[in-house]
Amino acid sequence: MVTRAESAAVTRRALLDAAAELLDLGGPEAVTLREVGARAGVTRGAPYRHFAGKDSLLTAVVTEGWERIGDQVHALRTDPALSASEKLRGALRALIGVGRDQPHLYQMLFRRPGHRPEELGEGLDRVRRQLCGPAGDPAADRVRAAGRFQDEFLAIVATLVGERNTRHYGALLLSGAHGIADMELSGHLGTDRLRSTTDELVDTLVRMVGDAGETT
Repeated sequence: MVTRAESAAVTRRALLDAAAELLDLGGPEAVTLREVGARAGVTRGAPYRHFAGKDSLLTAVVTEGWERIGDQVHALRTDPALSASEKLRGALRALIGVGRDQPHLYQMLFRRPGHRPEELGEGLDRVRRQLCGPAGDPAADRVRAAGRFQDEFLAIVATLVGERNTRHYGALLLSGAHGIADMELSGHLGTDRLRSTTDELVDTLVRMVGDAGETT
């Protein structure tokens, strides 16, 4: 017999999957609790029993995005068969891959709070959470998931450049990966003028940081 908790977990999973699919198809504007519920095949009121509002739902989707990337980077970091450079190259490619395959999710991973249309109702969502929302703070979960990714990533960087220079080169690498993802998405890479590929640029970044680590 399925318990109430198990049924609720299945419903929540279906809602998150439906929201992620709608986000991939049409961006944040395509995600509404009504459309998510319909796509998940649940009752009209079900989404509101699991999420305080649209922002809470999207935040949960973004949190899972960070968790997946964090899992990938953790697997790379702990793989004894890979060199430090290979681990870093894989981590950068994992991040850029999200930008390539799920551009709407990627943009939300790096959004500034309060600067997206889907966040305009954030204040109302907060009130709803306090009155009737589920336990936990979705925004805090998102911060923790993103922080875990950064910790895993910086641990890889540290093996190349040392602890003292980790944050500096970590920021440089993430900025570079973010720029590569944007350039690839906009179609500017591989043109007659630039004639560069994502893999070539990632290899260059890793080599430059590796060389810097040897001299510090």
